[in-house]
Amino acid sequence: MAGREFDIVVYGATGYTGRLVAEHFVREYGGKPDAPTWAMAGRSKSKLEEVRDLIGAPADTPLVIADAGDPGTLDAMCHRTRVVLTTVGPYQLYGDELVAACVRAGTDYADLCGEPVWMRQKIDEHEAAAKASGARICFSSGFDSIPFDLGVLMAQKEAKTRFGAPAPRVRGRVRGMAGGASGGTVASLTETMKAVAKKPSLLGILRSSFGLTPGFEGPDQPSGMIPHYEADLGKWAAPFVMAPINTKNVHRTNFLLGHPWGEDFRYDEMMLTSPGEAGKAAAEALAGAMKNPFGAKPPKPGEGPTPEERENGFYDVLLVAEMPDGRSLRYAVKGRYDPGYGSTSRMLAETGMALLEIDAPGGIGTPGAFLGEALVERLRQHAEITFAVEE
Repeated sequence: MAGREFDIVVYGATGYTGRLVAEHFVREYGGKPDAPTWAMAGRSKSKLEEVRDLIGAPADTPLVIADAGDPGTLDAMCHRTRVVLTTVGPYQLYGDELVAACVRAGTDYADLCGEPVWMRQKIDEHEAAAKASGARICFSSGFDSIPFDLGVLMAQKEAKTRFGAPAPRVRGRVRGMAGGASGGTVASLTETMKAVAKKPSLLGILRSSFGLTPGFEGPDQPSGMIPHYEADLGKWAAPFVMAPINTKNVHRTNFLLGHPWGEDFRYDEMMLTSPGEAGKAAAEALAGAMKNPFGAKPPKPGEGPTPEERENGFYDVLLVAEMPDGRSLRYAVKGRYDPGYGSTSRMLAETGMALLEIDAPGGIGTPGAFLGEALVERLRQHAEITFAVEE
């Protein structure tokens, strides 16, 4: 890809999350000598100009016109850049042509996808061609699923150091988080349910923790759907709405790396409440809310948390690695800003930066499998996310 005009193109820069990604480049790299050459892309030049001025980007920031409904514009965009970062979802509605264009051009790609059925379809369609062209297609490069994907990776590294072997069982536990959902997240889940309704055979991908590991089916996994008390943590555990996508990505990372954590690896995710009867009641309420996680009036596409909500948001994820002899360790991933947007936009931007730095073969992968510790370091330095063992 030598000689391409741009290092990174932010596609969907006029949207809610795309603007936040563009803001990250302005804030974190503006005016620095080692800054990437980057551009903003979308359907409307006037809207791109408006966002450029709104976020304080330089007046000469390149603007690229590209439209999901016009494959020719996507091909042209992909041939101009080394990496495309896309926030244009639901990806099952607007992502097909862009993934195909990146694969053809040998251009790296990262998105915020939490749509496992669509992801599996793209793996089946494009894995071989992406390997051939050198394109690295990196799904789920935001809160789903980077803190969990990289958190397990780092917890297993610590387990090997301390215990001489990886842990065959890891529990992912969300100890706390604050931040709102956007209309895009709601729309993605809605479209996934529509796709499954039209083609019930896709339900197996949605249900299985190994839905993204074609040709490999591991052992039965903890369901994560039944509230229970966890004595070692002193709290009740409840279902976590993002577990169905995160668990699949964790297992795909293990699969792509050649099963360094073992083919019998078991992993689940839940959200912790509190001890006692109050914690039990909260856990049971969360389990009931799983039927309608976004409430009676979910946000519409383009809507999301206010700047104050993004600024005051946070998340705290605990990974508990358990050894067969009863030994264990705890590893925490904590982030400032609301998880879905303030922090997610930083994660996607830094995934793009890491793709520029890391030389790896093409294919359809995960942040953990493609970028690993290099991305962890970038997130520590540029996204206010901490990764650390808890003693």
